[in-house]
Amino acid sequence: MSYTVNYLQSEMAAQGFEVIVLVNCLVQDATRLGASDLHIEPWENSIAVRARVNGVLTEIAHLPLDLMEKISMRFKVMANLVTYQAGMPQDGMAVGGPELEGVQLRVSIFPTVRGEKIVVRLFDPRDRRFELGTLGYEDSTLHGLLHLLMRTSGLLLFTGPTGSGKTSTMYSSLCYIMQRDGTSISISTVEDPVEFNLPMVSQTQINPTQGFTYAVALKSIMRQDPQVIMVGEIRDSETAAIAVQAGLTGHLVISTIHSGTSAGAFTRLINMEIEPFMLASSILGVMGLRLVRRNCPDCAQPYEPSASHLKVVPESLISEAQFRRGTGCDRCNQTGYAGRLPVSELLVVTEPFREAVLKKVQTSALEEIAIGEGMRTLCQNGLSRAISGETTLEEIIRVLAADL
Repeated sequence: MSYTVNYLQSEMAAQGFEVIVLVNCLVQDATRLGASDLHIEPWENSIAVRARVNGVLTEIAHLPLDLMEKISMRFKVMANLVTYQAGMPQDGMAVGGPELEGVQLRVSIFPTVRGEKIVVRLFDPRDRRFELGTLGYEDSTLHGLLHLLMRTSGLLLFTGPTGSGKTSTMYSSLCYIMQRDGTSISISTVEDPVEFNLPMVSQTQINPTQGFTYAVALKSIMRQDPQVIMVGEIRDSETAAIAVQAGLTGHLVISTIHSGTSAGAFTRLINMEIEPFMLASSILGVMGLRLVRRNCPDCAQPYEPSASHLKVVPESLISEAQFRRGTGCDRCNQTGYAGRLPVSELLVVTEPFREAVLKKVQTSALEEIAIGEGMRTLCQNGLSRAISGETTLEEIIRVLAADL
């Protein structure tokens, strides 16, 4: 538990307390930990305050239940939400003042049987640099991605679970294009929501409640003479059809889609009733993403994984492995991990792969063809991270269990 919250709790026990200071301190603690999300949830006997640090929820405080309504009210005021409404979900944005050092908050309030649960997505502008070279991608992946970004038309997709780095990679790709081409390039985005303002980019936030959907926005953007279009997510067949068509008509389209693997994105789009010949002609590549926790550089030491975990490592690689694991220190808050690393797979569409897509072959067969054409899988790149000592084998298994 943080010093700030300990102090706050002692103050609350001694005298009346200002909830504004409490909320600010909770946000400051989460930001100091490098958290992506702050969870404030009424449990049976207390308010549990947890922060998602490096992808894992960590308890930072427990507060008295009678503060829940006041805390909820404060977040509603900050995000310009309806303060008197307590039985319906609400979402809003807020920008912290000088005391929060400009941290941006995306506030989600959801009713539960014990009261309102609050989840705050944190965006620290001081910790955001959209540079592809600093994201930590494998050399082969970075080289391949830069090559695809040289193309002037086609569809480039990113896939992975929530919080796997898709948005950061897309923003970094747009910044790379801007740095390369300067003011000679026209870039437009359609997002839900706009998470960061990018210079020299026309960014649009959809509003489904008013009928301003991804599909409606994309149709209008096509009349804006864009050269590069970023679509936050392909969710439905109409959006998919417009994005594919845009990629075929001289636009570089960058977007995300939810699928288990890179090859699975083609099956997902076919299930959205997109013709295989359209996909084969328009899609340049699909990049699968995951994030794993990085070993703390201050306390990482050699170790021997358990026999059950070593089963996932090919025997030919065990002899050269340099497994390391953090023992815990002040820098990593005794977790053994500090920061995160991407694990990726980049499927570049080649002629043999296009022919397979036209034949509607199964996802597993598509993946085999991609591997034959040089794609390194999530498993291969993930195990390489563990073998080189950048993260633990246990972490790779935790994140990539479904792929191993």
